[in-house]
Amino acid sequence: MKLAHLADVHLGFRAYHRQNALGINQREADVANAFRLAVGAIIDERPDAIVIAGDLFHQVRPTNAAIVFAFQQIQRIRAALPEAPIIVIAGNHDTPRSSETGSILRLYQELGVDVALDGAQRFVYPALDLSVLAVPHQALRDAERPSLRPEGTVRHQVLVLHGEIVGVYPKESSAATWGGGTALVQPGEIHASEWGYVALGHYHVQHQVDDRAWYAGALEYVTSNPWGEIRDEGRRSVGGKGWLMVDVDAGKVSRRPVTLARRVIDLPPLYGEEVQASDLDRMLRERLDGVEGGWAEQIVRQVVFNVPRSVARGLNHDAIRRVKAEALHYHLDLRRPDAVTTIGVGPGGKRQPLADVLRDYLGKRPLPAELDREQFVQAGLALLESVVRDEEG
Repeated sequence: MKLAHLADVHLGFRAYHRQNALGINQREADVANAFRLAVGAIIDERPDAIVIAGDLFHQVRPTNAAIVFAFQQIQRIRAALPEAPIIVIAGNHDTPRSSETGSILRLYQELGVDVALDGAQRFVYPALDLSVLAVPHQALRDAERPSLRPEGTVRHQVLVLHGEIVGVYPKESSAATWGGGTALVQPGEIHASEWGYVALGHYHVQHQVDDRAWYAGALEYVTSNPWGEIRDEGRRSVGGKGWLMVDVDAGKVSRRPVTLARRVIDLPPLYGEEVQASDLDRMLRERLDGVEGGWAEQIVRQVVFNVPRSVARGLNHDAIRRVKAEALHYHLDLRRPDAVTTIGVGPGGKRQPLADVLRDYLGKRPLPAELDREQFVQAGLALLESVVRDEEG
């Protein structure tokens, strides 16, 4: 039996304030395009069942465009594969934080999609000899968790859940630090050896947790820190974004890449010690000129360590603005020399970068239920960056 496993689509994700010719945020359009390509590939491979392991949408109240687009793409699957079950669970992003807020995922039940919104549900498909235990994010957050073990004599037993398996996330990017809440799951809780397959969502990097337990990863870079995600992919030797095709009988999992609309480029760092502003301008230009395939319309970051304030002020900011206009996003991260604190209680030490202080504060600040925390944090960091840029200009 063949199973298509995808997760963390995050339709409606927006970033960088650039719009396409249709007036849609360019990153929102990129994310939608990745889902469209994945759906087309799934239809071509004709799996017996499809699971979306949470976070189909980036927020509880997605835009009308995102809602309609998701409906159209799921309808494509339903029309091409009328006998294939489609199972969708709610992730933390598309789970209402208030019981008074309904879930848009109910809409897709009209297409014959089996949806698990808050409590765990077991869906059985006799024609496929398949049982799917669908465990949404909220079910893992409840005080009394459901049993995560197979039941019955059905041949193909599949577990789908959206949460953080303890020990999988790199420490610096653990979902537990995001402030939006997560569901921590001990590796032994999923009883991976008892299932034909465990389809996981929440971690945006494809990763094998156990012999038959995988995170599918996201289809696009849909966080405020794609650079950290790229580092995670490098550590895990993952070649990029995509979804998984699973042969449940053989226990074989195959990666299916998705061609993204643009690249996320993290340039090698530069160092500003004893460098004049004109020299640093030249170094920045050389880094950009060395990008294979070019950097226009791409998402680019350049970190420069130990840049004195006077050098930052002396940079050619007109040239930097031209680069920012040509790239989809150019993040020039100028970091001043580390300073030692001499005022305050306790021993001296290195000051934490202001962006990190702000990220930590906004990540913990109480918010109204309807606000998306990740977007809130991203907006705060973007505002800080603009203030610093104006100051240095």
